Amino acid sequence: MKIKKISENIWEIEKEEKMNVPGIIFASEKLMEQIKKEERTLQQIKNVASLPGIIKKSIAMSDAHMGYGFPIGGVAAFDLKKGIISPGGVGYDINCGVRLLTTNIKKSDFLAKRDQVLKELYKNIPSGVGEESEFKLTDKQIDEVLLKGSSWALENGYAEKEDVEKTEDSGCILGADPKKVSQKAKARGRKQLGTLGAGNHFLEVQEIDTIHDEKIAKIFGLNKNYLTIMIHTGSRGLGHQTASDYIQKMEKEYGFAHLPDRELAYAPIESKLGKDYRAAMSAAANFAFTNRQIITHQIRRSFKKFFPKSKIDVVYDIAHNIAKFEELKIDGKKQTLCIHRKGATRSFGPGRKEIPQIYRKIGCPILIPGSMGTYSFVLVGTKKAEEISFASTAHGAGRLHSRTYAKNNFKPEDLTKQLKDYNVAIKAGSIKSLLEEAPQAYKDVNEVVRVSHELGIGNLVAKLKPLAVVKG
Repeated sequence: MKIKKISENIWEIEKEEKMNVPGIIFASEKLMEQIKKEERTLQQIKNVASLPGIIKKSIAMSDAHMGYGFPIGGVAAFDLKKGIISPGGVGYDINCGVRLLTTNIKKSDFLAKRDQVLKELYKNIPSGVGEESEFKLTDKQIDEVLLKGSSWALENGYAEKEDVEKTEDSGCILGADPKKVSQKAKARGRKQLGTLGAGNHFLEVQEIDTIHDEKIAKIFGLNKNYLTIMIHTGSRGLGHQTASDYIQKMEKEYGFAHLPDRELAYAPIESKLGKDYRAAMSAAANFAFTNRQIITHQIRRSFKKFFPKSKIDVVYDIAHNIAKFEELKIDGKKQTLCIHRKGATRSFGPGRKEIPQIYRKIGCPILIPGSMGTYSFVLVGTKKAEEISFASTAHGAGRLHSRTYAKNNFKPEDLTKQLKDYNVAIKAGSIKSLLEEAPQAYKDVNEVVRVSHELGIGNLVAKLKPLAVVKG
């Protein structure tokens, strides 16, 4: 496989006869060496480049690593008439995403009560595989959540109007159809609203460590010495089952023998099955938006117990596993495309109608979490991203080692000492889950964000340092 550097922080997998477009990787020298070691990631970028109706290039972000179908960190745009939609380009955790909250609580006040608050958060927000919440939905309620998203939470007293306004798509993707989501998927999600799940999902209390752009940070409500709270989770078992259901349907209807990888099973965008998947995916995405909203409600409830005058506001909530119809300029002409983002964040510059009114003049907020114990970042979207990366940037640190490797090679006592040295308190379901998500299992998030900033596909606004973490 031939890879060449075409400019600073941009690499190209050269186009071959069977590829429709070249593969592009946004990465520094250091990150590129790490990506090259995992040859499957490079092959996945190349495989995506061969899919029907793909536009211009297959992209991998600086946090790229192996995923199901697309690499995680993968982005591709498809023509609506000739293109396809693939669950492998969205992922099993539909609308896995990040929400950031600001508070009026000072770091010193929180640290005095940190252990008590952490225990309360862990009690009120279940985490771990298969964990259930106190929000158990009837058949009618789950259909309403799938159809309305965050608006359901607002109608039922679990959200404020501003929460909905500061969520991507106002927390509700139009075109969602609960009828396209299987009963098995609904059964899996019925008791999981308001839960984190396992893996790399977390709730993190942070301090605002560094402000890189004072003007934009002020608009985002980010003030030094005050806490922020970050939520990273998605559509739980409901989204996973929805992805599984449609992968099977697409394999059955369209086959996979013609594909470079079975995991790239797809349906034409405008086919009945393609439309059904979009409707089901949108419904699962609405469940995920509502999930993060219910968690926000529980965070407010938990903090009120110890800080009665606490005020907790949403900065933004953004998806990083999704396929969406978006208008971009291609060769100077506006064109609506189906953008697949698999472990990548939307990066819209100023003026886009999709951005909440309060942020429209400056660009879309971008939230990039680090690995457990390391920094997270707030960025802002750019016009440059719309030009070179289908309005996308990275979504996190990106794995460097597999979970199996982490469990077999990292020691619990070393991880405990490391987190203590970082002054990070943690509450988790098991030591196994902690080892799988150890900081050394991930790429350097500082390097990932530096590449985004230098390329101009997501500009730095603030750096956040963890103080307390809840994990499954």
